[in-house]
Amino acid sequence: MFGKGFAALVRGMRPRHWLKNGFVLAPAVFAGHALDAPAMGRAVAVAAAFCLASSAGYLVNDVLDRETDRADPVKRFRPVASGVMSVAAAFVWAAALFAAAAALSLEGGAAAALVLGGYVVVTLLYSLLLKSLAVVDAMAVATGFLLRLVAGAVAIPVTISHWLIVCGFLLALLLAFGKRLPEAAGAGGRAPRYPLSYLHDVVTMLAGVTLVTYTLYTVAPDTTRKLGGSNALLLTVPLVLFGIMRYLLLLHREGAQDPTATLFRDRALLVTVVVWIVAAGTIVLVAGGAR
Repeated sequence: MFGKGFAALVRGMRPRHWLKNGFVLAPAVFAGHALDAPAMGRAVAVAAAFCLASSAGYLVNDVLDRETDRADPVKRFRPVASGVMSVAAAFVWAAALFAAAAALSLEGGAAAALVLGGYVVVTLLYSLLLKSLAVVDAMAVATGFLLRLVAGAVAIPVTISHWLIVCGFLLALLLAFGKRLPEAAGAGGRAPRYPLSYLHDVVTMLAGVTLVTYTLYTVAPDTTRKLGGSNALLLTVPLVLFGIMRYLLLLHREGAQDPTATLFRDRALLVTVVVWIVAAGTIVLVAGGAR
């Protein structure tokens, strides 16, 4: 019985989606602190706190959406919708996870804990109201990623480039609207019914501005100054371009509803992301000097 309950909890926490909290580590990597053990330790602790908080948010969302999930061919197998986990148990676990996340976030300082608190508020508002509002729903999701970046920056602490903030926000918007393409093509539930033509236009626009913003970040005076005057990060732009184009191909060809699942399923996209992380991190460390 305990084993079945624990398995249901793990499924409800959706650990596969913890990958999204890698955004917390981005400020440390791009600021040249990847080899700074104390700084990375704080960033990792805050990232772990976001993992727990996001899992708590998933449980709350599953409780609120349990009736509509039962009518969905995929979501009906979620622990709460399927009846494997009770509503009371889901709320208790969510509260425990939120509390653990708050305690862990203090490893990054009071500022990081406050940012996590803001993330929790946005998450709850999304589950209760914002997810049913067209455009606002995607903006709320992107705000969650923005707060991850800010939390990672204040945990080190380091000043994060405004171009990197904008790029991260736009990338999150791209993934959020991309996820809604297959939803608009036939999924039910509370998700707003976006016109497909609108979503295609928005995704195309966001793909372009995300690439442009990242390119501007690589050549921004603040970025090159930290790299000793080098604009070597510009060499990573083709990787970002290929990654975005590959994602768009999968989105239109296969209806890639879950960006996380798409990343793990598509080898070309996964390799591109890994190579980009290694390349960007190496350039920052070599050109800027390990700190």
